[in-house]
Amino acid sequence: MANRSSGAAHAALVAAARRSSVARRIGGDAETRLLQSIVDATVKLFDAEAASIALFEQDPDRLEFRVAAGEKGAGAVGLTVAPTQGIAGYVYSTGQALALSDVASDPRFNRDAAQQTGYVPRSIAAAPLLDEHGTVGVLQVLDKHSSPTFSLRDMELLAVFASQATVAIAAARVQRDTARLLREVLAEIGPDMDVADVEALVAATTADLDADEDAPFWRLVDEVDRLRGLTDRETSMVADILSVLARHAEQARRDRRGR
Repeated sequence: MANRSSGAAHAALVAAARRSSVARRIGGDAETRLLQSIVDATVKLFDAEAASIALFEQDPDRLEFRVAAGEKGAGAVGLTVAPTQGIAGYVYSTGQALALSDVASDPRFNRDAAQQTGYVPRSIAAAPLLDEHGTVGVLQVLDKHSSPTFSLRDMELLAVFASQATVAIAAARVQRDTARLLREVLAEIGPDMDVADVEALVAATTADLDADEDAPFWRLVDEVDRLRGLTDRETSMVADILSVLARHAEQARRDRRGR
């Protein structure tokens, strides 16, 4: 039973590690790039001084400002606050969007945190990043140039941007969540494994994973990266070809096992 559990865990580790390695090779730090593009667009659309995205992180629990845009936004990157602290903490913990035209008079405003960024806003609009499990972060936009307040239409648009940010996070986190995924897999498959067993499995899984940069598999991954500029029709044709090859390979494996 122990050998079967270890074998199953090893297979799961190999699959997860391979997927993560492919994602890194194709996308790099895809999450940050996608989120940066969203805050850049938010600043332009709202003609605002700054926009930022804070994501919830654990150990310890906190909101970490990952990206920012605008003339006054740069100082926010890297700032961390408690998930119940300030405007961002309120929006995160309640899951409710918020717009304030006089930030300084609101008791929820965290002036110390704002001063750490080098910019204290006059007005702010914030929307939660919501997925099927709850709130994963907060999108904020500060000080529109054209108006001292944020309208209902502004909040509707901000919700759209927040939704796109959430989709981007879900699509990109295959990389950064791999360690958590592997721990969960091991807990399910091998609950009796000790630390040494886990380390042995991880070492066996990751050994020489990317040793041969010219291996056919990695050449294919690199070609897939280059194909992202194709039209939908061309991409569909490539997918059909790969599907045929994958089915052929699967049948060949079954034939070999049957011998």
